[in-house]
Amino acid sequence: MKHIVLDAGFLIALERRDPRAYQVQELLYEARAVAHVSVGVLAQVWRGDPRQQVIARLLEFKGVLAHPLDPGSARRIGVLLARSGTSDVVDGHVALLAAELNARVFTSDPDDIGKLDPTLTIVRI
Repeated sequence: MKHIVLDAGFLIALERRDPRAYQVQELLYEARAVAHVSVGVLAQVWRGDPRQQVIARLLEFKGVLAHPLDPGSARRIGVLLARSGTSDVVDGHVALLAAELNARVFTSDPDDIGKLDPTLTIVRI
């Protein structure tokens, strides 16, 4: 089973009914992949709007795992940000998850994630 990491841009694309996001969602539902989401990503996009029901359904699916920010990962993210000369903690968490899980990142902004870790496999959505 493949592991993927979803960033805020992916969730926004899903909310906007982007066909590419729906294709990825279908892979999850067909159990071809497990998705990982930083809780920071959720905080960035969640507004409680009824249109976000599609995001809520995705996050409730058993093949989607939410990852909290704990002290150990916070330290690793801080080192990653210092090394890359960037400052976005949420993007740092996305990159860290992807590296630790050997997972692809689905994002609308591959440049930001790529600055954090150029070795990651990044899929533009």
